[in-house]
Amino acid sequence: MRSYIFLAALAFATAAVSRASEPEYPKQGPDIYSPTADASSDITAALASAKAAHRHVLLDFGANWCVWCHRLHHTFDTDPQVAAALHRDFVVVMVDVNTRHGVNRNADVNARYGNPIQHGLPVLVVLDASGNQLTTQDTGALEEGAGHSPTKILAFLAHWAPTR
Repeated sequence: MRSYIFLAALAFATAAVSRASEPEYPKQGPDIYSPTADASSDITAALASAKAAHRHVLLDFGANWCVWCHRLHHTFDTDPQVAAALHRDFVVVMVDVNTRHGVNRNADVNARYGNPIQHGLPVLVVLDASGNQLTTQDTGALEEGAGHSPTKILAFLAHWAPTR
């Protein structure tokens, strides 16, 4: 009997882990925002890292259902110049602001930075290494065609990069 209980518990645990690793919105592909991340803690850690490395913090507010969030993330990851500028000048924090099952994820962080998601998703907020908010950017201004323009993103990043 104990072996049946153990096997049932093992099957339940395996199913729970399997569900947790599945994307929230499978048609959008892998999750780019962690549904369980505590953005406040992530920002605190990012600020410490940014201060030590003389970089700024880039908050990327979005949700896993958002096609434009995935497109921006794709450009961040795959364009070599954009990826290099991000790595050199910024610590990036992905802030999940999805509302699901009655929970507004990271609503406190959204409120702390002046409700940037009022501009739509994704939206970027730049902080200096001390945590001062430098700008909020509606990413529609960075779009071009069916994606985001690496040239426009690079201009934005260069403008808000720390002076060295």
